[in-house]
Amino acid sequence: MSKKFREYKEFDLSKINQDILKYWEENDTFHQSISTRAGRPTFVFYEGPPSANGLPGIHHVVSRAIKDIFCRYKTQQGFLVKRKAGWDTHGLPVELAVEKMLGITKENIGKTISVADYNAACRKEVMKYTDKWEELTHQMGYWVNMDDPYITYDSRYIETLWWLLKDLYKKNLLYKGYSIQPYSPAAGTGLSSHELNQPGCYRDVKDTTCIAQFKVINNEKSKSLFADIDSDLFILAWTTTPWTLPSNTALAVGGHIRYVKVKTFNPYTSAPSTVILAKELLKNYFPEKNGELPFDDYKGDGKNIPFRVLAEYSGQELLGVGYEQLIPWVKPSGDAFRVIGGDFVTTEDGTGIVHIAPTFGADDDRVAKQNGIVPLMLLDKEGLQHPMVDRQGRFFRIEDLAADRDRSHLRPDRLPEDAVYCLHHIYYSVPDDSNVQILLLCFFYLSVAGYRFCTLQTDYRGHRHKDDRRTNFLHWFWHFLHDDKYRWIYWPFCDRVRPEIFMGLRILFICGCYCL
Repeated sequence: MSKKFREYKEFDLSKINQDILKYWEENDTFHQSISTRAGRPTFVFYEGPPSANGLPGIHHVVSRAIKDIFCRYKTQQGFLVKRKAGWDTHGLPVELAVEKMLGITKENIGKTISVADYNAACRKEVMKYTDKWEELTHQMGYWVNMDDPYITYDSRYIETLWWLLKDLYKKNLLYKGYSIQPYSPAAGTGLSSHELNQPGCYRDVKDTTCIAQFKVINNEKSKSLFADIDSDLFILAWTTTPWTLPSNTALAVGGHIRYVKVKTFNPYTSAPSTVILAKELLKNYFPEKNGELPFDDYKGDGKNIPFRVLAEYSGQELLGVGYEQLIPWVKPSGDAFRVIGGDFVTTEDGTGIVHIAPTFGADDDRVAKQNGIVPLMLLDKEGLQHPMVDRQGRFFRIEDLAADRDRSHLRPDRLPEDAVYCLHHIYYSVPDDSNVQILLLCFFYLSVAGYRFCTLQTDYRGHRHKDDRRTNFLHWFWHFLHDDKYRWIYWPFCDRVRPEIFMGLRILFICGCYCL
């Protein structure tokens, strides 16, 4: 029998693990795997660095074990694999921890604490658990060179990123635009979906929701809807964020959803009215027993309101129907206030019709742009555009708006009497920071769409390839641009890329992933 591997009489994995670790330590096996391959072809590996201000978890063990498999395999093939470790010192979690520890907010920086002292506290906090990470690395037998790790707060990486941004700017690949993002007033920044979906980030609350009614305009497009009615016609739309109603500029329906026109009374004003909502949700607002009640006997007390279904329509038949602005505080500059189609509209709850405020929702913004609907924006005294609600969740004051704007119609002290059909209380989950807002925010974006085809044909030296590992990598990179699950980059051909260049590219490529 071969004596190449030691034979164990008892299968004690814990003991075997300790014996192997001891052998590796005594013989400095990892460093020998590097030194004995000097001059051999290089397989470059930069670890997608963990954040040293957080404790390691079991998922880090799993991901590191997978990465270790590839590096050991390439080492056994005779490649020189240096396996460079690193520390990701990204800002927001560190900043929040330091501000909590020092009892300050962003507004105190430069006032009660200097920028230098604040940065020093952040640099200390961000490396808080490096000893725990090194202990885990040793215990699990993960081979990675921690003697000279790259650290992303090093000036080389920061300056390289600025250099790359400058180069992209010169090539007209940076542009300024708007997108809907979660924004935390406490943190003073937008939040990524990852930051907003951490365990424990949400809590259940009881809140008021609103069924708003939008008055349909009687014209050539909508005249068929006004057949056989002698009252105003309204479209009912449900929202869990009533404060966004002043920013409404469209209503979305499902193209394949069936809708009904219902003759009834307004439960608050008792005025005769006709409303449109999804057929499948009719029973949620109009009990079946009330369908036989005589209209003449209604007492106007909001109880046992009679109704009759007058007609039925498909969502396609409602497209293009115009309606009056619900709360006419500010007029949008462009096409608005009509019914459009939305692929996200369902009949699971609400009315089967979605109120669209493009400045306060990602789906709202997307479907509005697809249909040429403008967002409702304000112009301040500095000439800058803003959503109706600022980043602290407060409505803008009239005196803060542009002086040359006509303010005669701005009457936020008045609400239309027929804006609301009914109110409900529901339980739902919200971010634990109750001040988090979903806002239209301004960002700089990386435009790479025009370079995709070129990228698939050439490598970083400009060499063209047909069918080799470089092309395979570049095809993988194509999918990387379209899939945000990739959080680290494997470089099979960048054997002469400096670490600071690598880290800058990694950051920019991940930024590009989220920008597209």
